[in-house]
Amino acid sequence: MSAAPDTRRRPSTADRLGLPALRGHGLFITGNLIDSVGNGMLLPLGLLYFTDVQNVPLAQVGAAMTVGQALALPVTFLAGRLMDRIGPKRVVVWANVLSAVGFALFLLARETWHIAGVYVLVQAGINMYFTAQRTLITHVTPAAERRSWFAFTGSLRNIGLAVGSAAAAGALTLFGDGSLRWLIAVDAATYLLAAACLAALATSPPQPDDAPPDDHVTSADHTRRYLLLVAVNIPYVLAQAVLSVLVAVYTTRVLALPASAASLLFVVNTVIVSACSTAITAHLAPKVPRRAVSGGYLIMTGGMAAFALPALTGAAATAWTALIVAIVLFSVAEILLGPALSELSVTLTPQAAGGFTQGLYQFSWALGMVAAPALFTLLLEAGSVLPWVVEAAVCLIAVCAAPALKAPNRHRDR
Repeated sequence: MSAAPDTRRRPSTADRLGLPALRGHGLFITGNLIDSVGNGMLLPLGLLYFTDVQNVPLAQVGAAMTVGQALALPVTFLAGRLMDRIGPKRVVVWANVLSAVGFALFLLARETWHIAGVYVLVQAGINMYFTAQRTLITHVTPAAERRSWFAFTGSLRNIGLAVGSAAAAGALTLFGDGSLRWLIAVDAATYLLAAACLAALATSPPQPDDAPPDDHVTSADHTRRYLLLVAVNIPYVLAQAVLSVLVAVYTTRVLALPASAASLLFVVNTVIVSACSTAITAHLAPKVPRRAVSGGYLIMTGGMAAFALPALTGAAATAWTALIVAIVLFSVAEILLGPALSELSVTLTPQAAGGFTQGLYQFSWALGMVAAPALFTLLLEAGSVLPWVVEAAVCLIAVCAAPALKAPNRHRDR
């Protein structure tokens, strides 16, 4: 008797890479990618544009940028209320339009208060976008693939930022600072194109969970649990600011490495996160999101220790090895933390994907990004290893808190 044929499907390349089912999501993917390219093109160059092209003093530009970003903080809550009324898709579309207007007005901004005003618009658009983007993912993708979509959109974002930064760097190299005006015009156009792609999406809200609610869990319990998630997210927000705020100053001033060191570390991080996010999330990360958060913060703690090691030992010969190890650990931790925290942000409580909770979650991001430059520079002035020690300490606190990020047991009586 012949053996029955093996009907099991061989894993495809997409399965091995951990990619979600992409068919039918072209507009969503394109919109996310274009939005990230726009961010990568100009956000790092805003300071350069206003100082070198518009001839505004550096201190005034820095103060205006900080004021503008701070004034845009409440937009996360306004965007949440708006999302409850008109849905996440429209909020994401209007967020891109607002960013396009803000960047276009760069061309007219010459006074300090002008700069603060345009940064209010740009940061408001960014805050609106990320307040609604996680909920939008739940409206356009299957629930079973939610975390893989968060990982995939994270990869897309890193790819888009890298492409945008490379395009801007190439234009500056070939044509000098004068190309900044053209970059601004192109950047505003990319946001409008992203808005058009996202406006054409077909969306449907996810089906409500038909499991009976647990009578033992009150609304106050849900609120406390979500506030804990917001607190646990803050060390990750600060870690994300490390690359843009701390690494360049630390490697050049403390370790006396060339200015290219920070760029190299950024490239390594971008390559690892872009290439490995979906595969690690699908095949290696714990399936329970709170466990992925615990593991990610443990690895992030190791990364912070590796960053601090060259300053502690004073051995210049080992500085590069320690930094490469640090950025690899940092990148793996980022891959574990990003999708898991995003998944928890829309699933932890029954109203997690709603406007108020998403506004609250995004507020932790906006506030952390505004506070990180002042916090890290003050800590670095106080001691060369102090920023890494503080970040490692808050990561360990998050490790201890992560097990409490557990959805209520709806079937306890059973």
